[in-house]
Amino acid sequence: MKFFASIQLLAAAAEAAFTWQNVKIGGGGGFVPGIVFHPTAKGVAYARTDIGGLYRLNSEDDSWTAVTDGIADNDNWHNWGVDALALDPQDENVVYAAVGMYTNDWDPKPGSIIRSSDKGATWKTTALPFKVGGNMPGRGMGERLAVDPANSKILYFGARSGNGLWKSTDGGETFTKVSSFTAVGSFAPDPADTSGLNSDKQGLAFVTFDSTSGTTEGATKRIFVGTADNTTASVYVSEDAGATWNPVKDQPGTYFPHKCVLQPEEKALYLSYSDGTGPYDGTKGAVYRYDIAASTWTDITPVSSSDLTYGFGGLGVDMQKPGTIVVASLNSWWPDAQLFRSTDSGATWSKLWAQTNHYYYTLTTSKAPWIQTGFIDTDTKHLGWMIEALVIDPLDSDHWLYATGLTVYGGHDLTKWDTDHNVSIQSLADGIEEFSVQDVASPPGGSELLAAVGDDSGFTFQDTASLSSSPKTPWMNPIWSTSSSVDYAGASVKNIVRVGNSAGSQQIALSDDGGVSWSNYSEIDTSLSGGTVAYSADADTVLWSTSTNGVQRSQDQAAFSAVPSLPSGAVIASDKQNNTVFYGGSGASFYVSTDTGTSFAKTGSVRSATAIRDIAAHPTKAGDVWVSTDVGIFHSTDYGSSFTQVSTDLKNTYQIALGKGSGSAWNVYAFGTGSAGAKLYGSADDGASWTDIQGSQGFGSIDSCKLAGSGNTAGQVFVGTNGRGVFYASGTI
Repeated sequence: MKFFASIQLLAAAAEAAFTWQNVKIGGGGGFVPGIVFHPTAKGVAYARTDIGGLYRLNSEDDSWTAVTDGIADNDNWHNWGVDALALDPQDENVVYAAVGMYTNDWDPKPGSIIRSSDKGATWKTTALPFKVGGNMPGRGMGERLAVDPANSKILYFGARSGNGLWKSTDGGETFTKVSSFTAVGSFAPDPADTSGLNSDKQGLAFVTFDSTSGTTEGATKRIFVGTADNTTASVYVSEDAGATWNPVKDQPGTYFPHKCVLQPEEKALYLSYSDGTGPYDGTKGAVYRYDIAASTWTDITPVSSSDLTYGFGGLGVDMQKPGTIVVASLNSWWPDAQLFRSTDSGATWSKLWAQTNHYYYTLTTSKAPWIQTGFIDTDTKHLGWMIEALVIDPLDSDHWLYATGLTVYGGHDLTKWDTDHNVSIQSLADGIEEFSVQDVASPPGGSELLAAVGDDSGFTFQDTASLSSSPKTPWMNPIWSTSSSVDYAGASVKNIVRVGNSAGSQQIALSDDGGVSWSNYSEIDTSLSGGTVAYSADADTVLWSTSTNGVQRSQDQAAFSAVPSLPSGAVIASDKQNNTVFYGGSGASFYVSTDTGTSFAKTGSVRSATAIRDIAAHPTKAGDVWVSTDVGIFHSTDYGSSFTQVSTDLKNTYQIALGKGSGSAWNVYAFGTGSAGAKLYGSADDGASWTDIQGSQGFGSIDSCKLAGSGNTAGQVFVGTNGRGVFYASGTI
């Protein structure tokens, strides 16, 4: 028995040898559409993201903890799209979310309502008969999901795509359609969009219970539901606990409702409206107060029509100070977002800044210094954009949070707005890592990690110690929205090249100090962008497989020219030790160039493979190249003249990488389907055997993950995800 127990322990240790954690870029890095505080439990709050899952607030230090990684494996990658969030007012441990990424065919699966009774430590899932769109247009509306404050068993969910209103009477275990609610939210931003992204019906916008209305058979009597409509009615009410529904009388019908918040002591609703459903649009809008007892609407828009160039999104209501509200513009793209505060129920307002360079706030980003250097110091939009989430802590009038397309801002002295008229705003997104990672690299003897990311350019981490500290700067001079690829020169590892995907401006830059500083490529060509890049071993030649102009080559920073012998869209790599050699793959064909990328010829066969997906050249051995395909991994030690399939145990592989192993050995890492399913595997014996090193950590869909083995730290490996930043771990395979 002892022998078998030991064998089991060894097997378990092999599977759990790698403990994953985020590389700390910090600051969030993406859009947070919704934040919800618990109404009675101090410090309990959650933030939902559009592509990076759900986070729980750690109130003691303003940091956040991801709570949905464990349910976002390859088969359930869409669970990182969170379209709605709800807390149980009677139980601070219970949290619900509507998950699913897209309602078009980009997401093949229907959505779900997930529920946790332990603050997100574990989850149970209820499948829905339709899709949920956490990353669809209109995702900043809400919240679409709500728990009855009088009955924890009752939930309502407002669906997209014409699916209407749904109800649970068993705490989220099952849902049924509310047949008496017939509005579906028919607006679609672009009905002619064949992709389905903008042609799908936006659906329902919010569900808000009136906790002051009393109960009927244990359920709250009055419920308000908003829809994505801008015609005669977009707010509906039930006075009989959801049995029947009617449009609220005399409501505004010009704009789309985004947020609807009850102030129970006032017995009033506050609603923000915009002429678009968000999160990027908005040129007109309004803010309204609805007096429930009097059934009257009051237009409390803080800007006159002649000065109104944006809609309104984020809306915070102070539960400790009736009549006190904060509302945000959606979107004021220039010069900056504007926030307004009222302490008299919207009769009068004060601004957070004035056009005459009067700023009634201080803004710091010490938890993520790169936000200051890369964005605030270089742009007029200091307060942000896409502000759909704005909340005031219901138990602390000084504590507030609001989210942008970049970070979560907030502070702890909000009431100073009313006295000193100066508040302290900080980036409070520590722990939120919502970056869409486009590429990762780890040059041996160079910087430990180079991470190309979407929306935020990219970042350099010079050593392992720096992985736990937010960088002082992103990749700048030049800075692009998205860096699509990065590579290093194998024999001159401080030389780095990166490319971006913003067509119309130069999208290639070089570094000669390991990615600390950058300069524009000498030859200016604004027609090239996107795709992937490979740098020759001695840093004199760039091969660029662009998004729209095929494969291009430049030597000594001269003009780029097409490489007709390599198909457009080809996978490319450079030999890391032989300056004359580049590799390429397209379909089932493998190509080699021995004249620094000037021309390519087909070489060795990868047998039954029909799709070459990735190529990894050995960091220190010339001619040693690994190829990942739809049937598995192939290895060549003769510059691709011949290949051997290393094992049939790992199939359908995607990204592949090599990293330092024990002693002078190198590990091989790959995403593929093996004994533990579609996951990340590692091999310490040149691919003869493979071990699951992912464990229970979710990385989302493996075909979108990026991969790099450390060139400097034995057993360390990096995974770039589409929405949860970069993970790293180290261990022995």
